[in-house]
Amino acid sequence: MSRSGMERRRFLAATAAVATLPAAPTLGLEAATAARFAVSTYSFWQFRDTPTPIERCIDQAAQMGFDGVEILQVQMAGDESNGRLQRLKRQAHALGLALCGFSTHQGFVSPDGAVRRQNVEKTCHSIDLAFRLGIPTTRVNTGRWGTSKDFDALMANKGIEPRLPGHADDEVAFGWVIEALEQCLPRAEECGVVLGLENHWGLGRTAEGVMRIVNAVNSPWLRVTLDIDYDRVAKILRTSGYRGWVSLEFEGKDDPATAVPESLALLRRAFA
Repeated sequence: MSRSGMERRRFLAATAAVATLPAAPTLGLEAATAARFAVSTYSFWQFRDTPTPIERCIDQAAQMGFDGVEILQVQMAGDESNGRLQRLKRQAHALGLALCGFSTHQGFVSPDGAVRRQNVEKTCHSIDLAFRLGIPTTRVNTGRWGTSKDFDALMANKGIEPRLPGHADDEVAFGWVIEALEQCLPRAEECGVVLGLENHWGLGRTAEGVMRIVNAVNSPWLRVTLDIDYDRVAKILRTSGYRGWVSLEFEGKDDPATAVPESLALLRRAFA
């Protein structure tokens, strides 16, 4: 793992979780395992100072030799007008890039039903944006208890935080998340956008938590977005016949202009 372990790679599973990916018997092995590489626009910003414009990220992705781009919604800096969405789509198309993923934020872990409904509406809005951008999959999160007010401290504690008072376990919270995601599915199906639940903080911090939710919802419109080290899974993905996107999310301190292309080279070697 390069950059002293400070990078994360996201595998956008728009088909199924790796453990249940079907093989591709009608294709040769080489065709069945040809991964396509994208880069998250986050890689060029990382929440530092003013958001790097999505337009610039798309240009850089093309120059660096990526096949696609994953857009971080909050990086759009408030301009989600349809005119801009169509310009972004046209820009990517002109450069031979696919817009393959839309990374969003929401939080369903709240005892307040109004808060959960607000986040359902927010997620449905994100699905609409992905649809207008021609993006087939959207990253979603479970959300978290919100008792850790310092994000760096939360990350240092591996995403673990105390529950809200009065909650001895996560049982009721899993129910909140499952119900909320089920409410998002009609819009996802209508728009043809697969939701990818990421193994992030909150109830999705572990594979067990993610799969508990995905299995309970049991819908082809909710799958898994894996946020893990590619060295551990490249062989598994090849063996399973995975043909989806592998999206780089660079988190190192080095200059993205040099570090991102180096990371792409590592990805290509791992999946060769």
